[in-house]
Amino acid sequence: MTTLTQGRDTGTGTGTGRPVITAWSAVSPYGIGRGAYAEGLRERRGTVTGLGPEHGPTPDGVGCVVPGFGVREVLGRKGTRSMDRVTGLAVTAAGALLDDAERNRAVGTGEGAAFALGTTTGSAQSMMDFTRDSLTGDQPFFVDPARFPNTVMNCAAGQSAIWYRLKGPNATIAGGRTAGLHALNYARRLLGSGRARTVLCGAAEEFSPARAWLEHHCADGTAAAPPLGEGCAMLLVEPHAPDDPGQPVLAEVLAVELGVVLHGDTRPALVACLRSALRRAGVAPDRVTAVARSGAPGREGRGEAEAVREVLGAADAADVTPTTLIGDTGAAAAAFQAAALLSYAADRPAGPVGRVGVITSVDRSGSVGCALLGLR
Repeated sequence: MTTLTQGRDTGTGTGTGRPVITAWSAVSPYGIGRGAYAEGLRERRGTVTGLGPEHGPTPDGVGCVVPGFGVREVLGRKGTRSMDRVTGLAVTAAGALLDDAERNRAVGTGEGAAFALGTTTGSAQSMMDFTRDSLTGDQPFFVDPARFPNTVMNCAAGQSAIWYRLKGPNATIAGGRTAGLHALNYARRLLGSGRARTVLCGAAEEFSPARAWLEHHCADGTAAAPPLGEGCAMLLVEPHAPDDPGQPVLAEVLAVELGVVLHGDTRPALVACLRSALRRAGVAPDRVTAVARSGAPGREGRGEAEAVREVLGAADAADVTPTTLIGDTGAAAAAFQAAALLSYAADRPAGPVGRVGVITSVDRSGSVGCALLGLR
């Protein structure tokens, strides 16, 4: 049994038709930028690596981390003294998108430019470090006040807005692996209600000892989990403007459906989401040309795979799930899946008209969801 939270695919208040994705970028275990991520996926290059002492003690000593990423090395020394890793990843990804084309910064910043970021808790490492300092210091208040903002889950979104002058609504949405879908749905609603002109929409997750040990102790032990990954993927979402020949439409957001598992079985909940999304978008299953699953470990992942087979099994769609290559990126997973679909479509510009990509996501918290993208 599932309880579904569904939104209507209505026209936007500042444009016509469904919203579209016009740009994207990523900070991933392949490096910084859209090109690095697309090339890594194209080559099917794995990113698992042994971890150095800078990553701290972890259960297995391996992970899929952004190579050579240091906040101050990448963003400079000004304004980064107390910035934690997940904030640095989000700020870097937003900057990479805005700098990728002159148009991106023109439409993606300033008045009416919103920011929606998916997360799980923000930075578990920052929370634990701050709490530890309050317990081990000579006095509980002998902590670094500059690091307190890192303990709040909306720190990364707030810093991104400050860095790039994003003056529209600013939201952080917690949802585990489905967080990126929640952020995309929120972006769709902001545009549909006319509360934003454009939305920078994405999700971020950091690799840290705290997260590694939390995941280690939460594992159900029934299946080998992929190594942990990290990064941030960012999309520029805006109303479709058919009269604007300069709008570089990469994909149309056809539908986003979110659900909740009530009795422990992921498969029927995701089946309901997929069928509802296809119905709302007016898309037959045989039009689906690519699917990107979250690739969650354990029973959730098995339920996800079964649901995709049940609803889309006859579609013979390409599997572009990135988890086996970049690891379990947690809250950033759905955003990286969207980027994988966009990269797949860009490599096949001569594909059939009307092709559709599907994102599916499940989380052990009981959250499930899917999105349909009309790929150009």
